[in-house]
Amino acid sequence: MRIGKQDQAFTAIATSNKHSVTVRGNDLCNDLIGKIDFTDYFWLLVTGERPDDKQRLVTNACLVAIAEHGLVPSVQAARMTLAAAPEAWQGAMSAGLLGMGSVVAGSSEEAGRCLAELLEKSRGTGRDIEDVCRETLQELKAARRKVPGLGHPQHSAGDPRANALLTLADDNGVSGDYVRALRLLGELAPAIMDRPLPINVSGAIPALMLDAGWPLEALKGVPLLARAAGLVAHLYEESQRSIGFIMSHEADQAIGYDGATSDTPGKSGS
Repeated sequence: MRIGKQDQAFTAIATSNKHSVTVRGNDLCNDLIGKIDFTDYFWLLVTGERPDDKQRLVTNACLVAIAEHGLVPSVQAARMTLAAAPEAWQGAMSAGLLGMGSVVAGSSEEAGRCLAELLEKSRGTGRDIEDVCRETLQELKAARRKVPGLGHPQHSAGDPRANALLTLADDNGVSGDYVRALRLLGELAPAIMDRPLPINVSGAIPALMLDAGWPLEALKGVPLLARAAGLVAHLYEESQRSIGFIMSHEADQAIGYDGATSDTPGKSGS
């Protein structure tokens, strides 16, 4: 059964034959292996072009910034999965990556789309971007929705990762319309939303990547790739000195039961 139009039966990423592998028009063995670093290769794979110096700098910085943040839910899921199935690294990696969503680690895409919508609205109507940001914040408040890219439960005084990324963008001539829109949200939000809302790393990453020329539709791939590296570290450590069952036990102790009770052994409550 065909779902949707499927007349474009082509890929421009890679092909192979008996003697060679071609990736984005490059011979993998002769042109790429040992001659390109992985960040450049990532950019080439996704966009079809090699990054310039600024694009490489920004991508490296964003990957480093988001690769690790301790025992967050996705890491705990991965480590507990490996503890239960030590032979299944692929399953544990999958468990961790599947846990990256709109709340933890995977929210860069949502923030990027918000920034893109702000700029599109400003450019399409000729309105000042500050007015558009203010209006959007008021709409989010009325709808009781969070502001993408702002706020952090631990870094309430300011996300140091975001600050470092924005400084890097300023110092290297990367900051453009997306960074400006993000900063306007950060400046206006505390008064409108009536609480501290510093720019977080999931807001800084899309602002930098989009200003550097990264495609909006591929934003989620940046934190996914970065966190995959962090998960490898956690799974290796888990294989050497496991804490998966400790975390599971602590969760069991921390969560109380408030369901139905049985008056007599073997009889379920109603």
